[in-house]
Amino acid sequence: MIDDELEQLEQVYQLVVNYLVEYSFQVVGAFIILGIGLLAAKLLSSAVVRLLQRRHVDVTLTGFMGSVTKILVLTCFVIISLGKFGITVAPFVAALGAATFGAGLALQGPVSNYGAGLAIILSRTFTIGDTVTVNGCSGIVKDIRLAHTLLETEDAEIITIPNKQIIGEVIHNSFSSKVVESTIGIDYAASPELAIQTIKNVLEENASVSKEPSFQVGIDSFGDFSIAIGLRYWVPMGAYFESKYQVNLAVFDALKSKGIKIPFPRQDIYLHQKENG
Repeated sequence: MIDDELEQLEQVYQLVVNYLVEYSFQVVGAFIILGIGLLAAKLLSSAVVRLLQRRHVDVTLTGFMGSVTKILVLTCFVIISLGKFGITVAPFVAALGAATFGAGLALQGPVSNYGAGLAIILSRTFTIGDTVTVNGCSGIVKDIRLAHTLLETEDAEIITIPNKQIIGEVIHNSFSSKVVESTIGIDYAASPELAIQTIKNVLEENASVSKEPSFQVGIDSFGDFSIAIGLRYWVPMGAYFESKYQVNLAVFDALKSKGIKIPFPRQDIYLHQKENG
């Protein structure tokens, strides 16, 4: 009984020794190849990022291309290291394809977000720092990830939008600024030219109002009680309401100082009394 166990142990020992003798160099070579692959992936990824940064490519696309480069290089070196053991990668590729197909069917919603994120990054419909409105949500683009996009509002709220809900929707991109459109009524007895110039002076003096694109001021319409002066100007999204309220107050004070009245609807009622007798 003891002799049989010793014989089995000797066979196991001999098997291990034979394996190490036969495959030790392959194992060491595989680890060396993986180490070189990690270093090469890091260096090539950094080189791609620096190249795109020098060409002033937006940070989202730069980061994405760096990650793709690292994954591709690592994949190539893993395949090479597996070849050191005499392992054919064809069955693994087939199994990976089948697993990916099954996961795609099971996770159709989440996977479609990644596909939409890839489309957004490559098409560059908008980039980080742009001011966009999509699906009724407005804000500054803080980050574009494969699964979702992050917007930051003026109130410092973070809005997370799944990327599949962005693709195919109408996107308003005002880049770093957002337009303010408003009207103010002046009396028909006032000079429209004076009112327009007064409002232009206010917008010119306000540091928050963008000079490019330039603001626009002119007669918008003619109402029953007033001439509507329309004004359009651009302000930073992060200070949208603050800038709008400042301009409104400054326009009101400036028109008042010029003696330009802002009329309001008025209705005169006449009472006729019948004479007695």
